[in-house]
Amino acid sequence: MSYVSDLRAVLRGRDFRRLFATRLVSQFSDGVFQFAVAGYAFFTPEKQTSAAEAAVAFAVLLLPYSILGPFAGVFIDRWSRRQILVVAPVVRGLLLVAAALLVALNAPDWCFYGAALAVLGVNRFFLSALSASLPHVVEGERLLLANAVTPTSGTVATFIGAGAGYLLRLVFGPEHSGTAMLLVVSGVVFGLSALIASTMHRNLLGPSYDPERPQARQAVRHVITGLVDGARHVVHLRAPAAALASMAAHRFLYGMTIVMTVMLYRFYFTTNAEAGLNEITGVLATSGAGFFMAALITPWATARFRPEAWIPIMLATGGLLLLALCLPFQQVGFLAAGFVLGVTGQSVKICTDTIVQRDVEDAYLGRVFSIYDMLFNGMFVLAAVAAALLLPQNGKSYVVLVIASVGYVLAAVCYRLIAGVPTPHAPQEASR
Repeated sequence: MSYVSDLRAVLRGRDFRRLFATRLVSQFSDGVFQFAVAGYAFFTPEKQTSAAEAAVAFAVLLLPYSILGPFAGVFIDRWSRRQILVVAPVVRGLLLVAAALLVALNAPDWCFYGAALAVLGVNRFFLSALSASLPHVVEGERLLLANAVTPTSGTVATFIGAGAGYLLRLVFGPEHSGTAMLLVVSGVVFGLSALIASTMHRNLLGPSYDPERPQARQAVRHVITGLVDGARHVVHLRAPAAALASMAAHRFLYGMTIVMTVMLYRFYFTTNAEAGLNEITGVLATSGAGFFMAALITPWATARFRPEAWIPIMLATGGLLLLALCLPFQQVGFLAAGFVLGVTGQSVKICTDTIVQRDVEDAYLGRVFSIYDMLFNGMFVLAAVAAALLLPQNGKSYVVLVIASVGYVLAAVCYRLIAGVPTPHAPQEASR
């Protein structure tokens, strides 16, 4: 089935529509917030951003998802998930107002980043509650469809939110006061998701009462040992281990490319902060188009080549095109590269999701996905740190470009060596 027909099928459920709307509104707000943070960190006229400061900004945006992610399930399995969806937006809104005040008052950067970390920490619990609630509003035979369409739709909503943030910045202005207004708008929009969630019955989304469930303190201790057990389990499974390694490699190489691109648009293609922001939104748009394209072509491709074959094809193609497009260091090349890496990254992610769900034993699945989540975000932060050490102030670095391009090709080769050669299969087996 296509993405559109899948979405139409699951939207027939009233409770799913409410949960889905909660996700879309919240992730739209995320896009506005992330654009505000990026604009503050990289493109505020009052600031002269360095690659090291770029690494700090990406760490703020991503580390809460890596660190808190594995522990979120402990609490969303004990607290009313519907109440989390109602209360978390209120808490986040208050934190966003506090962050806006800090920006408007020209507080030190560490104060703003501390508030942003708190905002994203709350959001981690919110998104985990959304995912855990899905089986309660979708019939069993449609759960796979719902899992396929909701993350892509949420990602698209985030890109649209970032675009709205860009338009609002034109209205509010590029100064700190404009960033403060963006943060307030993000908080208000996120609050709307609480109103939507409140239309669902308090007990609809679980969790169901289980007298045998360990207390939270004991469960937190079990999370750490569980992650170790999950890692040991997946290491002995060639296909999932190779898929997770390929995703980790992509996120590291993609992260280096993104930091380089941000610095280029801030200091090389133009030295004007506002002009740089206006121009880099084109890369954001082409990347979003690439993510959506991957959702359309990956099911078709994996029905013919298997996920194990499509992953190295995407990695190698992405690396070769990245070098060819960006080596002249012209803006048009980076626009095209944004689309290419959007297709590459989302294709690899879809394939990795499929392989992990298919091959990992159900008893280990939650723990393996926690490791997946940590790798997905942690490798990007590590890449930002590496880029900060290698990039010059203007961002133009043949070394970083070659490392990223060759790294993609090497990742494709290593994947085939680890996963082995995929065996033929009937097309219907790969439809999901």
